[in-house]
Amino acid sequence: MPSSSQWLAFLIASILFIQVPGPSLLFTIGRALTVGRRDALLSVLGNGLGLMVQVLLVAVGLGAVVAASATAYTAIKLAGAAYVIYLGVQAIRHRGDARRALQGVGDGRPARTGALRSVRTGLIVGATNPKTIVFFVAFLPQFTNEAAGSPGLAIAVLGLVFGAMAIASDTVWALAASKAREWFARRPHRLDRLGATGGVMMVGLGTTMAVAE
Repeated sequence: MPSSSQWLAFLIASILFIQVPGPSLLFTIGRALTVGRRDALLSVLGNGLGLMVQVLLVAVGLGAVVAASATAYTAIKLAGAAYVIYLGVQAIRHRGDARRALQGVGDGRPARTGALRSVRTGLIVGATNPKTIVFFVAFLPQFTNEAAGSPGLAIAVLGLVFGAMAIASDTVWALAASKAREWFARRPHRLDRLGATGGVMMVGLGTTMAVAE
C-alpha cells in the first residue's frame, strides 16, 4: 500500500487533475443545463461508477492492454465520443421540452427521465472515456509501493479514492450549474437557448474526444 508521503502526493495531484476542465466536468455541466439538478446528480454518480470500472480494469491489467493497443484505444475513444455527441444532439433537438413542461405545470422543473437511465448515461460516458484509462495506467502506479506487495490492490484503492473525489467535485459543479438553470427558468423562453447551449457543449466535447490524440 502507498506510504504516507505517497498518499499526500496522490491527493494533491488528484485534486489538481480533477479541477482541470475535462470530459467529466463538461459532461456534468452540460447535463445540469439540459436535464436539471436531479438527473445531473444521478449522471454524476453514474460517471463516477464508470471511472471505478476503469480503475478495476487497470488494476487487473486490462488498462495496460488498451493503452498498448491503438485499435482498442481508438474503438473506446470513438464509442464514448459518439455517445456524448448523441446526447448533445438529443438535447438540441428537444431543447423546447423544459419550456413546455414549465408552461404546462408552472413550477419551473424540467421533465424527468428515469433514475436508472440517468445513472446509465453517466456510467457509459465514464467507462468509455479513453483519457482516464491512459491516465490511470500512467498515474496510479507512481503512488504504489512495490516493496509492500499487492500493487493491483493498491491501484484499486487509489482509483476508488480518486473516483470518490471526482464524484464530490462533480456534484458541486452540478449543483452550481443547476442553480444557473433555475435562474434562467424564471423566463421560460430562455430555456430553449439554455438547452441548446448544453447540447452544443456536449457535441463539442464529443468532437474533441474523437479527434484528440
